[in-house]
Amino acid sequence: MNFNLIISTFRHREKEASNEILNILNGAGDLRAQAEATDIIGIILGLTRIDPFYVVQMFRELMIENPWEIRYILRLLPIETVGPTQLEYIISDAKRLALKIKEHETFRITVEKRHSSLSSSDIIKAIGGSIDNKVNLERPDWIVLVEIVGRLTGISVLRPYQIFSSVIEKRKISTS
Repeated sequence: MNFNLIISTFRHREKEASNEILNILNGAGDLRAQAEATDIIGIILGLTRIDPFYVVQMFRELMIENPWEIRYILRLLPIETVGPTQLEYIISDAKRLALKIKEHETFRITVEKRHSSLSSSDIIKAIGGSIDNKVNLERPDWIVLVEIVGRLTGISVLRPYQIFSSVIEKRKISTS
C-alpha cells in the first residue's frame, strides 16, 4: 500500500484507530481515504488526497474543538515520499527533501525503524553527511524524519510542530 500518513495507536486498537482516521478524513471531504493496519502492532498506514500536513493541522484544531473525537490515534506523521527500504533511496530522497532547509536553519534526523536490518546510525551518518546545515538535537528548526516500515520507507522533512501527538495536545489543553 502506498501511504502519506503513519498513524500510531494503542496495542490491539488498530481497527478502532483506522475507523477513527477514516471518519475524520471522510468528514473533511476525502471519501476515498484508506487506512490499513500493518503487521506491526499499533501502526497503521493511511493514504489521503488531502495534504498530509494539513491533516496534522486539522487534528490539532479538532483536538481543541472536540477532543473526545480523537480517542484511539496517538500520533499522526505526515509522509512526503515513500520508497523501498534501501540506503541509496533513503539518502537520495532525504537529501532532495532537505533542500527546503535554509542556510541558517538547524536540523535533526529521526529514524524510526520497524522490521528492518538497516542500521539507524548508518542512515543518520549518510543523511547527515549530505546536509551542510548545523545539527540541533534539542530544538531543531527542521526534522528529517525517516520512518521504516518493513520493506517501505516514508520520509519527510518537517517542522517539529508538524507532527501530531494526542498526548502532547491534551497536555497543552489541560494547562491552558
